[in-house]
Parts: sequence; structure tokens; C-alpha cells
Amino acid sequence: MSLMLFLVLLLAALGGAVTATVLAVRGLSAVLARREGWLRAAALLAGAGTIAVYAWGLLHVGYAVLRAEDGGAGSFPIEPCREAGPQRASQVIGYDVSYLPVRFECRLSGGGTYVTSSVPGYVNPSTIVLGLITTACGILAATKARPARPPAKQPDRPQAT
Repeated sequence: MSLMLFLVLLLAALGGAVTATVLAVRGLSAVLARREGWLRAAALLAGAGTIAVYAWGLLHVGYAVLRAEDGGAGSFPIEPCREAGPQRASQVIGYDVSYLPVRFECRLSGGGTYVTSSVPGYVNPSTIVLGLITTACGILAATKARPARPPAKQPDRPQAT
């Protein structure tokens, strides 16, 4: 099961990297060709950044899952959960993975969880900020790209004599 989770996270990260690359190339070509608006190019580039940072976070979570499932000598407590100190780490009974926000959590025997530093601290804030920039630029580009409607033509009325 855990190997499957690692593979899913790895494939999602690789898919994100490919998608981010495609968006970055389209955004850069829009900037260089100057045939599309700068808002569209900004939306594409910010979208590439959003996906790339999120994929980077997924890759870190996948690596934490791989380390957590590494059996053998020294496999208890779970390696990513050891950073909290030996007393707290000895209470760890498992782990959870969160995708929004991206993080690796250690479950405690007495209930509750704590978040490890497996995912760099900049991943979630950067994903949110870049996502908001992408959304704003995309909406503005879409509204600016629409041609203005001509005023509705009033039907001709016969004039009273």
C-alpha cells in the first residue's frame, strides 16, 4: 500500500513537472512573440510556477513516505517523525499525508498529529500566492480578450404625423 502511495506521489510530481514545463514554454513563447496579451502570458507563467512548486512539495512528501516505510534496523520510530525528539517520536503509531496543504503528519498513540518538516516551508505559501496570481491574471486576460458588444440596435418606429 505504501509503495503504491509513493508511486502515485512520484507520478503526480512528474506529471506536474511536465505540465509546468508546457505552461512555461507557452508563456515564454507568448512573451517573445508578443502576439498574445501580457496578462495571458503572466497567467501561463504563474500557473507554471504554481504547478512546479506544488509538484516539488509532492516529491518531498513521496520521499518522506519512502523513508517512513523503510523497514529494517532503526526503522522505529518512523524516520520523518524523529525530528520531534525521542519522547514524542516514541508515541508515533503511523502517519498521514495531506495534499492541501501538502504535508506529512505523524499520528500519535494518544490521539492527535504533528506536522514534520519534510515539505519545505515555502511550498504551501508559494503555491497559494502563485495560484492567486494565476487566477487573477487569467480572469483579467479573459475579460480583456472579449470584444466589447456593440450597443443593441433599437427597432425603427414609425413616426407619428
